[in-house]
Amino acid sequence: PTDWNAQRRLQGHTDRPLSDAGRALVAQWRLPAGFGALRCISSPLRRAMETAELVAGAPVTVDERLTEMNWGTWEGRTLADLRAELGDDMAVNEDRGLDFRPAGGESPREVQRRVAPLLAEIARQGAPTLAVSHKGVIRAVWARALEWDMRGKPPVKLDWSGLHLLQLAADGTPRPVRANLPLLPA
Repeated sequence: PTDWNAQRRLQGHTDRPLSDAGRALVAQWRLPAGFGALRCISSPLRRAMETAELVAGAPVTVDERLTEMNWGTWEGRTLADLRAELGDDMAVNEDRGLDFRPAGGESPREVQRRVAPLLAEIARQGAPTLAVSHKGVIRAVWARALEWDMRGKPPVKLDWSGLHLLQLAADGTPRPVRANLPLLPA
């Protein structure tokens, strides 16, 4: 969590660090038994890198493809304000699911395309990997794994303080294994 999370602001590519409360929360998390020998990669945004280093207990490799969805000119705004301001246009945009696009930003489908080569690389390497990213990226990857078009309620409600396990096919196509595996208290 960051100060913008507390204010319900869209962060996207805006590089906000963890808040003091967020840092204290993440410092309490530990990987479950059997997850200690993972290769760890992270979004380059400070909030994800710091989370990855605290949870993994070691420096991490940064991969730009894990950067949060670009919210364009909407970064720093709240969805409530955007819905009030844009009205029916916002509702129509949100109903587009994978093709929802913030003004000047990217759609979840574009996030899927951005992350796909990384998933294929991880699959080729064959090494268990912990990827620390953001809600927009995680939702887009899970949508692909679940073959969900991001319209209506998600088939699985993701807990943002848990691990979400995926199996990758040889071409990097993700398949769900388990959502919401709890991180353990320190």
